[in-house]
Amino acid sequence: MNDRNSVIVVDGQPVTLWRTFARDAAAEAPTFVMVHGIGVSHRYFRPLRDAIRGAGDTLTFDLPGFGASPKPGRPWSVEDYAAFIGRILDELGLAEVVLIGHSMGAQFATELAVARPALVSHVVLIGPVTDPKRATAVQQGLALARDSLKEPASGNVLIFADYIRSGIRWYLTTLAPMLDYRTDLALRRVVAPVLVIRGGSDPVASAGWCAVLASQASVGSLVEIGDRRHLVQYSAPGETAKAISEFVARRVPTANPRA
Repeated sequence: MNDRNSVIVVDGQPVTLWRTFARDAAAEAPTFVMVHGIGVSHRYFRPLRDAIRGAGDTLTFDLPGFGASPKPGRPWSVEDYAAFIGRILDELGLAEVVLIGHSMGAQFATELAVARPALVSHVVLIGPVTDPKRATAVQQGLALARDSLKEPASGNVLIFADYIRSGIRWYLTTLAPMLDYRTDLALRRVVAPVLVIRGGSDPVASAGWCAVLASQASVGSLVEIGDRRHLVQYSAPGETAKAISEFVARRVPTANPRA
């Protein structure tokens, strides 16, 4: 296995890519594309990337406005981010990827699966947002504060450093579409099999909300991982990778979207 990073330009936006290639994986092995959430960067996917990389290639990147990527010239919607990810995959000649989104990244993944189903073979939503019953900045902020109290210290340091790098203005600009987007309703139009993963003690993505999401998908399932929190892919990468690998290996057929 080897790692490569490169920079491509998509719609005038430079994007740094981090890719791993699993030399010993089967020819039909998937590419796992990991999409980060609001305020953060690709960096919190490193443990999961390392845990799953033997099962296929991996791709991570920093979306515009976050991490190493410059901010776009205007506010972006969930649909804008999803379309941008689709154009990254087009540029790389990738299709039928396993699309993994965390937190707000779960919204981007869902929307891309709706808009361009041929690009996505499976959808994995980790700690997905936003429960419409708690779709206010105050409620989400309190949940994140409670979450940080029991996350690994290294994870908190990484997340807060990314928040500072992104800046409060862009965070708040992106927060509004995150609170408005109805992940549950969009999932009704996703054809690909959907796996919802949550940490068993995640105060952001509650058990009830995640069960609703799994039920809204045409082919949906839910996995809860122990006493983990919102950063379950960081604190329990092996268990998260195992759940994803088993989900993909089941080769569940796609279903017709609901009316």
